[in-house]
Amino acid sequence: MADPAMSVTPYWEVAFDADGDPEGRRRDRLLAGVSERGVRDLIVFAHGWNTDRSGATRLYDRFFAPVPRLAPAARIGYVGVLWPAMRFSDEPIPDFPRAVAAEPPRRPVLDKDTRHALLDTFPGRAILVDQIARLLEQQPPEEAELEEFGRLVRTLVEVVAPGPQALFAADTVAEGVPQSEPEMFAGSSAAVCEEFARALAEPAASGTPQGFRIPNPWDGAHELLRQATYYAMKRRAGTVGERGLGRVVGQLAKAAPGVRVHLVGHSFGARLVSFALRGLPEGVRTVKSVTLLQGAFSHYAFAAARLPHDARAGGVLQGQQNRVDGPLVCCHSRHDAALGTMYPLASRMAGDSRSAAEPVMGRVLGAKWGAMGHDGVQAVPGTRAYTLAEALEAKLPASGCVNVDAAAVVRRGGPPAGAHSDILHAELARLVLAAGRVR
Repeated sequence: MADPAMSVTPYWEVAFDADGDPEGRRRDRLLAGVSERGVRDLIVFAHGWNTDRSGATRLYDRFFAPVPRLAPAARIGYVGVLWPAMRFSDEPIPDFPRAVAAEPPRRPVLDKDTRHALLDTFPGRAILVDQIARLLEQQPPEEAELEEFGRLVRTLVEVVAPGPQALFAADTVAEGVPQSEPEMFAGSSAAVCEEFARALAEPAASGTPQGFRIPNPWDGAHELLRQATYYAMKRRAGTVGERGLGRVVGQLAKAAPGVRVHLVGHSFGARLVSFALRGLPEGVRTVKSVTLLQGAFSHYAFAAARLPHDARAGGVLQGQQNRVDGPLVCCHSRHDAALGTMYPLASRMAGDSRSAAEPVMGRVLGAKWGAMGHDGVQAVPGTRAYTLAEALEAKLPASGCVNVDAAAVVRRGGPPAGAHSDILHAELARLVLAAGRVR
């Protein structure tokens, strides 16, 4: 399949399946093409929650568009990573204007587009999807039905043996402590749905009294499905990064050793490109920068051992920033409501043994379960911090982790995602070039 027409050239796409296996023809075109086209710097972008190839391609086209005028003398090539992620249809797409973005449904039902996305993402599970949709539509009042809903969701997203994805779910690891089933699946589904419902109702209740509404546990059930799907995408992003993209970058280093690679990822795509570092063959030093845009994974993922809340634990990517022959730049924004509220809640439910009935908001939750895209890399000694304006004016460090507060531009968007998808800014494209010292 030919790569689509883009506003930038040369452009290639590389596609991976859920286990990280690449589509051979696209990979081979990339490996041969970078030398044929005289590429010196190759920007590789991995999307987050996109439902199909066209949505990802539009994102890449819009993000890459300003690059040629920002670095007119550079010999730049562009790569769009395609991997099997999905998007609920009520979430904003980065390149869709607000006026045409899908509005959230009034009731927690599965519309046609979301059903199709679930079927594409979890093939062979049509009966499960139909059962889940039926319960969301009917909203039976019995607690037992919420428990059944949780069982169906757990079955939907479980890894099909003998696939490798179960090895890539964690962001932090504790020595001697095996990975366990997420709390959202292991505990009471009814309690989890009620907790999600309270968290969803809280933004509506803040502000004016007219915004108050009684939490509906079936709103929480819809959110449980969303978060369980994201948990599956989180596993998948790590798998595709380490077993897929990391190996392709290694093959590229052999085919075109003079090409400088710059990895960029948005949301779970940021997790994907970070895990690609772990998949690099020994001795490969062609990755010259990594830029994480609103990364939807733990701010402790790169942390050294002895996390603030657990002396036994460290980041699953501890030290991987040293595989970059340049800086690892993490953009974050306090306006990202998806990462500031729902991500910590879902992460705590996916990784903690405490009761789901505990209070979930506040600084403790955010500190322990926070996302990289909300407050940056944490617990990595030597990490530097800049505002976006400072980062664009200063010469960024030649190595190590760098936090960039991008709230000046990553700020638009309503609930539930907030500013999570507000990444299409020339300033962020400039930051990618500055991180890689592309001129």
